[in-house]
Amino acid sequence: MRLEAEFTSEPFHGEGSPPEHAVAARDAAAEAGLDTDFGPLGTLARGDAKELLEALPAIAKAALDGGATRVTLQLRRADDPGSAPVVELNDALARLIADVERELGARLGELDRAGKQRAVRLLRERGAFGLRKSVSSVADALGVTRFTVYNYLNREAD
Repeated sequence: MRLEAEFTSEPFHGEGSPPEHAVAARDAAAEAGLDTDFGPLGTLARGDAKELLEALPAIAKAALDGGATRVTLQLRRADDPGSAPVVELNDALARLIADVERELGARLGELDRAGKQRAVRLLRERGAFGLRKSVSSVADALGVTRFTVYNYLNREAD
């Protein structure tokens, strides 16, 4: 049996070189002999089930030793033709939004203005706005316009 593992490590960085913890996790997967696809938000590793499962502790340790505050893992059988691909950038943004909602204790659209500004700040810090079309998605979740999200981002930059 062959498996695929998608692992993401946080904090995310929006632009520039990838964070050390992400590179360390990718390198640990490659050292274990796994095929890897490295992306800005996660790494996809493929291999024989035994090899991949044995490599997971080393991958997690490398990410945490490299400064990650969270490592998220998804596994799927690579030999299952009915399965959808694991890596979905929209899923990454949805996870970031869900994390912020849990942290703030409410759906983004239910927050007051100050809460929405704080949500945008938290999402920016976690690299959400480095994702394609993220401003539109965040604006929809907040129940505001893209212009408002840009205003919140510019306010934080000042």
